[in-house]
Amino acid sequence: MKKVYVGMSADLVHPGHLNIINEAKKYGNVIIGLLTDEAIASYKRLPFLSYEQCKIVIENIKGVKNVIPQETLDYIPNLKKLKPDYVVHGDDWCTGIQKETRERVIQTLNEWGGKLIEVPYTKGISSTQLNNVLKEIGITPQIRMKRLKRLLNAKPIVRILEAHNGLTGLNIFNKKGEKDENSLFILCFRYCSQRTFINDEKC
Repeated sequence: MKKVYVGMSADLVHPGHLNIINEAKKYGNVIIGLLTDEAIASYKRLPFLSYEQCKIVIENIKGVKNVIPQETLDYIPNLKKLKPDYVVHGDDWCTGIQKETRERVIQTLNEWGGKLIEVPYTKGISSTQLNNVLKEIGITPQIRMKRLKRLLNAKPIVRILEAHNGLTGLNIFNKKGEKDENSLFILCFRYCSQRTFINDEKC
């Protein structure tokens, strides 16, 4: 049976991910290279689910043979280790931040006669859209604190802006880096009330 490698973050699994997996399993045994928190945070926001949580979801999808960590955005270490017959990816990486990664994947596959299969991008849904919906619903200070701890472990440099009222907090939360599109702003609310605890201490 031929080996098929699919690299994905799959933080918020949606039909686009399932389309990729369904296409990949037509070619052989599907091995998912699941991006770690560090790999994802290197080019976009920290994922909502941890690597371990995502792994449980992905390995229970029909057609997935195995799930392994992909430690960086670069596919090459895993590809050279596995030498898959095919790599399957959405065609949305032909431009943008992953364009160079795509070119390196093609060059590496050529070393042993592997082939890149590109699946048309699933229109109408994306992780970014789902992320925006979740932001509209809102987030609690406790979840923010947990995400901050994960972020500190996943990213070498973190910009932190502290707010002391809801309006300022909302402005910061919705702000995007003007100089660097990959800048990540984490909002730390410090609510001073009898019911709020930060780092296990009363505010």
